[in-house]
Amino acid sequence: KSSQKRGVWLGINLLTAILASVTIGLFEDVIAQVVALAVLMPIVASMGGIAGSQTLTLMVRAMALNQITPGNRFKLLKNELGIGALNGIAWALIIGGLAGLWFQSPVLGGTIALAIIVNIITAALFGVLIPIILDKFKLDPALAGSVILTTV
Repeated sequence: KSSQKRGVWLGINLLTAILASVTIGLFEDVIAQVVALAVLMPIVASMGGIAGSQTLTLMVRAMALNQITPGNRFKLLKNELGIGALNGIAWALIIGGLAGLWFQSPVLGGTIALAIIVNIITAALFGVLIPIILDKFKLDPALAGSVILTTV
């Protein structure tokens, strides 16, 4: 039974990964013109993925320990968005600076820095909201949360 539940979410993950690949394919011409984007996209995606996974994991643990109540959800969201903003800015400075130096393009460095900030803050937002929403629909956030987060 556990295998079946996990298998369903693995199948959903495959479908969403295909959707993401098709979406990236729509920008093939832009990516071909700016090869640096293809090189840096995995870094931006990975940073957001890890940030979101960290938040999601902390939320699922807090839910399991009954530490999340309707009264403290907004405070948790504000706190995680603040952490996301701080981490986003810190890592944007590092990664954007390195990208700008690597490709000798301050504009590219700035673009990547902005992408890192937005990605990490968005990851924090969804890392909080996804488990809460899944719980409302009586779906296990531990099984389904990371699949949905990875898609976002």
